[in-house]
Amino acid sequence: GLAALSKVPGGGWGQIVAFCGYYELFVYKYTGKPGDYGKGSLGAGKSIQDAELRKKKLNAELANGRLAMAAIMGMLFQDGLTGSAWGDWALYTDSPLRAFESELGVQPPVGFWDPLGLSKDGNEANFKRRRETEIKHGRVSMYACMGYIVPEYFKWPGYLSPSMGLKFADVPNGLAALSKVPGGGWGQIVAFCGYYELFVYKYTGKPGDYGKGSLGAGKSIQDA
Repeated sequence: GLAALSKVPGGGWGQIVAFCGYYELFVYKYTGKPGDYGKGSLGAGKSIQDAELRKKKLNAELANGRLAMAAIMGMLFQDGLTGSAWGDWALYTDSPLRAFESELGVQPPVGFWDPLGLSKDGNEANFKRRRETEIKHGRVSMYACMGYIVPEYFKWPGYLSPSMGLKFADVPNGLAALSKVPGGGWGQIVAFCGYYELFVYKYTGKPGDYGKGSLGAGKSIQDA
């Protein structure tokens, strides 16, 4: 792993650089066909003559290479933090993320998931605000999914806007509905969402827990 960097002597690094340079400059020279250098494996032997077989193997190499590039970055990262590419994250005792290992949303198999490192400063208030935002957006998205699915099978009878002669059945599904709903309808939607945002689902310091039951009605679940 990374610990070897300080142990390999200068002459060893020189050989490695010379070997890579030789292959880069004299063996694996770009021919205009990505990945096809007119040579066999590791620059020895002949290139695969069957065009379909060569394409199949190059596709496999591309797929494996992409995975390997992601894998080596993960291994280097884990090695640098735990001392081994297969190291136990429990060895990374300096991680500021440990402060959130028991928080809401930490679930197997990934545990605490913060690929962008937004919580690396260990700020609890910022963490809870982001978790609150995530939960709220998730709830809205679940409603949105239902809003896409239900109109495919059911629409209210009657008129959406009697003054405009617009029936619910006349409103198309999906994004096409945006241009059909009248301004007054959008006003009602914004007012409804604003009411819940400002007066019903007010942040209490506990992400997702507004002290109310489903849809803001009834009592909150008391069993922690």
